[in-house]
Amino acid sequence: MEKNREKTIVKTSIIGIIVNILLSIMKAVVGYLTNSIAIMMDSLNYLSDCVSSIVTIIGTKIANKRPDKEHPFGHGRVEYLASLVISIIIMYAGITALIESVQFILRKELPSYNSLALILVSISVIVKIILGLYYRRIGKQVKSENLVNSGIDALLDSLISFATVVSALIFMFTGVSLESYLAIIISLIIMRSGFMMIKETVSLILGRRVDREIALKIKRIVNRFDEVNGCYDLVVNNYGPERLIASFHIEIDEKMNAVDIDLLTRKITDTVYKKTGIIVSAIGIYSMNNNDPEIQEIKETIEDIIDDTKGILSMHGFYLNKIDKTINLDAVVSFESIRDKTLIPTLKNKINEKYPDYDLYIVMDNDVSD
Repeated sequence: MEKNREKTIVKTSIIGIIVNILLSIMKAVVGYLTNSIAIMMDSLNYLSDCVSSIVTIIGTKIANKRPDKEHPFGHGRVEYLASLVISIIIMYAGITALIESVQFILRKELPSYNSLALILVSISVIVKIILGLYYRRIGKQVKSENLVNSGIDALLDSLISFATVVSALIFMFTGVSLESYLAIIISLIIMRSGFMMIKETVSLILGRRVDREIALKIKRIVNRFDEVNGCYDLVVNNYGPERLIASFHIEIDEKMNAVDIDLLTRKITDTVYKKTGIIVSAIGIYSMNNNDPEIQEIKETIEDIIDDTKGILSMHGFYLNKIDKTINLDAVVSFESIRDKTLIPTLKNKINEKYPDYDLYIVMDNDVSD
């Protein structure tokens, strides 16, 4: 599966390299002959697209290396680093284009367009649209952030080239040269595109919150098992495209023995992988004794206390031991209240006022999956 994905990405990138080299050469020649800074900047931009495709190929090759002792979860995150390099290249191309455009304005040079030049630039618009849609379609199919980014960049290039054609027509019919200012706008658009890609990639590298749909799908699968009363504390680590590893807690009846729990967790792990492709690395256990009416009443009272406590969203993992006189629970705290060190002590005081005979153990959880 990974081998096919690698071949698809490499093939798509090579097609992009060939197309962009041809377009870059064509635009460089047209830009030189017409003295058009906008077309020359387009040529430079297309050349940077070639470099991006080369980086995509290298990144994909490294990302598909087998896991080793130093990297037991593989090298998949290299693709995100490759995406970051591509974003920086795009940003650099925009800055270079901006400098060149300002210098061109200061030199007060005028372009000299002809019909052939406009036809060639128009062809490049059509080719870039086709290439951009192709990149995006394949990128979504194989879940490659690099190809999707390249597709967006190619569609942006087609829009820029179309604007160049429009400015050329305005100059030919009115004598008003807008292309230097258009080149500045092009530069700014390229820079913005690069910045947004950098922001997106850095977010992935830092470890972004799991997609809500993925979280809900895993929880739905787990909660379908009759023995499971709830799925909590879901964490999904991203080790590259299609390399997701999850862990979570399940709440089960306290009367289940070790053999039953072992069989249950194995079934859950297998089912989650078959239906999502996500590897479950660990399943923690919360013991449940809610069948006791007295315990259930205490639990509902504490839930009411939590509902009235600002900053705490919910609780789970509730377990009350009548013999040891202990209450254990996990309190889910909102991100806005994480730094509030008085929150958990305040909650403890509220519960202790109601149940002074019990020792209270509260674990603070972050709201990471809902």
